[in-house]
Amino acid sequence: MKAQRLLFTAILLALVFLPAETWAQGCSMCKAVAATDPASNVYGGAQAVGGGLNKGILFMMAVPYVLLFIFFRKKIAGFVKEFRSAQG
Repeated sequence: MKAQRLLFTAILLALVFLPAETWAQGCSMCKAVAATDPASNVYGGAQAVGGGLNKGILFMMAVPYVLLFIFFRKKIAGFVKEFRSAQG
């Protein structure tokens, strides 16, 4: 038990002290960077690259919701049935 706690603490400290560039990965600027990058014209222009990035962002955003629905569908259905039958 103590070894697991020590391992967890070591991993946590290693993650905290990673350089800021490691944590600065965000999708809000992906399209803007792709549109201004001269190399983006290679793959069908800036519109094609930006459209592909937007589709990728939407896919990454949708997957957690689909997984949550799959794992908790019985609880969700029970909540909806209870909500419909509630009087008030």
